[in-house]
Amino acid sequence: MTRRVLSIATLYPNAAAPRFGTFVARSLEALAGRDGWEVTVINPIALPPLALGRYAALKAAATSGLERGVEVHRQTFRTIPRWGARFNPQLIARKVLPLARQLHARSPFDLVDAQFFYPDGPAAARIAAELGLPLSIKARGADVHYWGARADARRQILAAGAQAAGLLAVCGALADDMAAIGLPRDKITLHYTGLDRDRFRPLQHAQLRRRLGRELAIDLPGGVPVLATVGALIERKGQALVIEALGDLPPDTVLLLVGRGEDEAGLRRLAETRGVAGRVHFLGSLDHDLLPLVLSAADAMVLPSASEGLANAWVESLACGTPLVITDAGGAREVVTAPEAGVIVARDPQAIAAGVRLILDEPPARADTAALAQRFSWQANGAALASYYAGLLA
Repeated sequence: MTRRVLSIATLYPNAAAPRFGTFVARSLEALAGRDGWEVTVINPIALPPLALGRYAALKAAATSGLERGVEVHRQTFRTIPRWGARFNPQLIARKVLPLARQLHARSPFDLVDAQFFYPDGPAAARIAAELGLPLSIKARGADVHYWGARADARRQILAAGAQAAGLLAVCGALADDMAAIGLPRDKITLHYTGLDRDRFRPLQHAQLRRRLGRELAIDLPGGVPVLATVGALIERKGQALVIEALGDLPPDTVLLLVGRGEDEAGLRRLAETRGVAGRVHFLGSLDHDLLPLVLSAADAMVLPSASEGLANAWVESLACGTPLVITDAGGAREVVTAPEAGVIVARDPQAIAAGVRLILDEPPARADTAALAQRFSWQANGAALASYYAGLLA
């Protein structure tokens, strides 16, 4: 018997944003790769009333087709960036529902799934109710921590959670946070992230940094401390604190910032002001083939987030044999389970610098660090998702 899942996922890669929501795509692809499961994704893409600049590229990327075993339908909906957020669930549902009905009539679904709690969850709840199907919603971190703190969004989150047959959380700490805002704890199942084990592994050889320097067009000397920070350039991720921490680290320490975001201009100004601009390299959104090289070349991956679920960057760094310096956010203690995984520090520059120095002074064996990521794989993630969904449909 084949079971068919309809997933509503605003987080999903497209031609204009190929790295956006790749973890959602890999998880659903792993499920679709299992016998007895078919997955259809409707990926709503938000556009302003006038789709200019980067929004024009997003509009052009709203194409549909079969992608790595998953049937993907991209639809655009109009909203006002930032200001229209409270209405996005309704706008998504209104746009998506006709297509969902058409697809369901063609070949009935067994379950409606949302891959992010807001705005996806309330939108998926409306669609599940209209189709008369059970609902599952996954929480990943910011969807609960940020949107759950806003009264208008929280009301919609709680209503969707009450309707859902089951809820997923990426770590135990997030499950506790979900319960704290009023979501039913007895419905929540833990579902840890996966990992591309063929790509993310220790890549250590004598010319690694020289090769990486050529690829990135930066000077990356072989004997200097190198830190990597992987994440969107937004205040919550704490890149400014890492730049500040450079003042308390060896003066030749290099920082590689991977990601894009609204804070980039401010971070560049901060690096200039602190006199470390020559040691801070903004790498943008890297191809997934380059990211393992960056992580393998680094002595530590530093990410002092204010809030997280369970960051994929943590797991990818460990798999490359690179220890972490992270804050006690989300599932940090579920990942940093041994000294070889790195250290958990306070969210201030001095504590971050102290954590980095600890790793630089006593670096763990890379093989021991990489071993701590053994439990993560997309195969295991897909198997766990299949088991969870089967339980909801039993």
